[in-house]
Amino acid sequence: MRILLSNDDGYFAPGLACLAEALSVVADIIVVAPERDRSGASNSLTLDRPLHLRKSHNGFYYVNGTPTDCVHLAVTGMLDTLPDMVVSGINDGANMGDDTVYSGTVAAATEGFLLGVPSLAISLASLSAGNFATAARIATEMVQRFEGDKLHGPVLLNVNVPDVPYDELQGIEVTRLGRRHKAEAVVKSQSPRGETVYWVGAAGPAQDAGEGTDFLAIERNRVSVTPLQIDLTRYGQLDAVKQWLKLQ
Repeated sequence: MRILLSNDDGYFAPGLACLAEALSVVADIIVVAPERDRSGASNSLTLDRPLHLRKSHNGFYYVNGTPTDCVHLAVTGMLDTLPDMVVSGINDGANMGDDTVYSGTVAAATEGFLLGVPSLAISLASLSAGNFATAARIATEMVQRFEGDKLHGPVLLNVNVPDVPYDELQGIEVTRLGRRHKAEAVVKSQSPRGETVYWVGAAGPAQDAGEGTDFLAIERNRVSVTPLQIDLTRYGQLDAVKQWLKLQ
């Protein structure tokens, strides 16, 4: 297989290095990642300035843009043929529930999916232990499974791995996204120049973390695998909006 790797933590991130090392044993890989941490960049594309593609000493390519830029540039301009898969990660921190809306890790995989490439986003539900090797092994197993038995139809999988040694995992569970309470308020402070500045507040705690959710799977030390889709249409409200607009 030929796999394109990216992330949102930057080309220097330890999770990316661990993922590249593991997958290089089973596939030909090419890494195109942001030049700096772009966590929370979501699906943004850079349209107001040109992008530069450079190569690091370790063979990874990096781009002065977002995770979406990296995958878009690689698939539509850099590579001669489509990769067999896009793998994004390993993110240092979970991407569960509402996090997927903001996540640059998920966004890189989403861009691959939108460009017709089966894609996987993998995150370590980190508690600072840094068991990247566990997540890398899970990613490798999933890539090998995909190579031997491809899923039918478009593929966009969001994978969260408990931050424990591999032998302590309690299995794999196919999940739905949970939900969080609203985010904490912004934190107001003063800069050294006396200016008022604001830091985005922490994500809200889990609200829907019941049976079948990614939150509960991680709590049980189980790998969470959530198939994602891009259609945001709220089909159940179509008729109500038509009535509201006096169209029926």
